[in-house]
Amino acid sequence: MYTPAAFRLDDLPALHETIRAARLANLVTATADGPMATPLPLFLEPEEGPYGTLYGHLARANPHWRADPVGEALAIFMGPDAYVTPSWYAGKREHGKVVPTWNYETVQAFGPVEFFDDADRLLEVVTRLTRLHEAERAEPWAVSDAPEPYVRAQLRAIIGLRLPIARLEGKRKMSQNRTPEDRAGVAAGLATSDRPSDREAAKLVPG
Repeated sequence: MYTPAAFRLDDLPALHETIRAARLANLVTATADGPMATPLPLFLEPEEGPYGTLYGHLARANPHWRADPVGEALAIFMGPDAYVTPSWYAGKREHGKVVPTWNYETVQAFGPVEFFDDADRLLEVVTRLTRLHEAERAEPWAVSDAPEPYVRAQLRAIIGLRLPIARLEGKRKMSQNRTPEDRAGVAAGLATSDRPSDREAAKLVPG
């Protein structure tokens, strides 16, 4: 990933926070037949390995897990993103030499991907993912709410994945290369947007 120094995100806790905040990742592998990509919810086990380990599952019918990967797998996590209009820049009024851009935050995790179909391991992955995404609900649904024979049957239809992270690359492009006046205009403009992602991006623009 092309990452100018001003936009590089290399603090491990910040990288992990971006991974946790992303509700969906894209798992990408190179194969003999070309690249393959699958959108997946993944969870991070931060203490497992130097950079953490990712877990998730995909449909057994998905051919992605059967295709031998060439080299490392890549999991892409996207944070807030937003279109930035030149109209928000103080520079537009001063000299007019401004153009549109896009602000965004992303983390890319690289490592060897492992697929498994052990029922107990799959149940643990499904249970942890469910707890993670049900946690904010007033009455969280639990895997144990469903009949055990039904759950076991559903587990036979999925394949688990484990991706020990060997390398992390992070990028937070939030107008750091603009003047303080331009950044203030961007933050103010994004903060009043109707789009939730824009308002989240506004919080990441440096003051």
